[in-house]
Amino acid sequence: MKRVSIIGVGMTRFGRYPELTLRNLTRLSVELALKDADVEKNEIEAIFFANSMAGFITGQECIRGQVSFWDSGLSGIPIYNIENACASGSTAFNLASMAVELGQYNAVLVVGTEKLYHEERKKTLLALAAATDVEKTQAEQNNSVFMESYAKKAKKYMDLYGAKPIHLAKIASKNRFHASLNPLAQYRDRLSIEDILASPKVVDPLTRFMCSPIGDGSAAIVLSNRSVSNRKKVKKAVSIAASVIQSGSANLGSGNSAVEKAVQKAYAVAGLDPSDVDLAEVHDATSPAELLLYESLGFAKQGEGIRLIENSDTTLGGMIPVNTSGGLVSKGNPSGATGVAQICEIVWQLRGDAGERQVQNAKVGLTHNSGGRIGEDSAAVGIHIFKM
Repeated sequence: MKRVSIIGVGMTRFGRYPELTLRNLTRLSVELALKDADVEKNEIEAIFFANSMAGFITGQECIRGQVSFWDSGLSGIPIYNIENACASGSTAFNLASMAVELGQYNAVLVVGTEKLYHEERKKTLLALAAATDVEKTQAEQNNSVFMESYAKKAKKYMDLYGAKPIHLAKIASKNRFHASLNPLAQYRDRLSIEDILASPKVVDPLTRFMCSPIGDGSAAIVLSNRSVSNRKKVKKAVSIAASVIQSGSANLGSGNSAVEKAVQKAYAVAGLDPSDVDLAEVHDATSPAELLLYESLGFAKQGEGIRLIENSDTTLGGMIPVNTSGGLVSKGNPSGATGVAQICEIVWQLRGDAGERQVQNAKVGLTHNSGGRIGEDSAAVGIHIFKM
């Protein structure tokens, strides 16, 4: 996408905010992104608004974006409401970038906002369970259908390749360390491998600290075409090398997963391969998900992902740092905001603005964002590759 650049990003700290509405959270991230881009509200021509759970949690349906921007000074322009489970944010970014690339708009906002926390835990679990084929799955009152699925995949991988719970705990501990350096992460306290293994079991082999928390948050991005970027003299504009959305397949047994299909296409579009990637933000809804993604994204051969953990290759200072933000397990996972927040982290890293968690000489970054489940596959996957 040669005509499209990211010229501004902003996000709230992820956490539990019962006192804030979608509108409140959205306003906070948007103001930060506009300030970062040095763009006035009247220059924004459209908004791509990602949210996946408001209907369940707040009761707001259909016009979530219009409601969130009603008294913001940004109403009255085209607002696109985008819902694609936990991949809503990356899907909104994909659509927005295509609209700018095609010349429909000069400058747009991509915003992901979610209020996932509810005092009635069952309500949140029902909302999450709706991101499956509801004719075939039922929400458990005291558990998440996704945790059951991740646990099943983890056990299969452990049986095949000899991974141990300690490997999963090392990933979780690594991400807690990264999150301790990120002021916007939901959980910033460092945890040892022993702390993580000793935390309460969710579904064997997953413990609580291996699973992403419930929380709220918002993230925003300003996208522009080259004319706006040049006029603003943006010195740190980040380019989009590839933007790919893929859906799960009913024939998973006879081919690659949605993640593998998406990333293969993204590498081809970008003209890059896994060895060119300097860092990645991946959808670690659980710690074993990150382990499996090392291999699906091409950072390790099949069955060899545990070597990256054992060698600390995915830790800051390692060969391919993964989830420098803290990842979903520590930074948080407010569904509609997750994919946008991942992109914010990559932008800060490529611009050299990541502070204590900065990856040195980062030039290429990748984001992986998954949403929902269909059969044994992810229902939606977004892969993005960015370059300075």
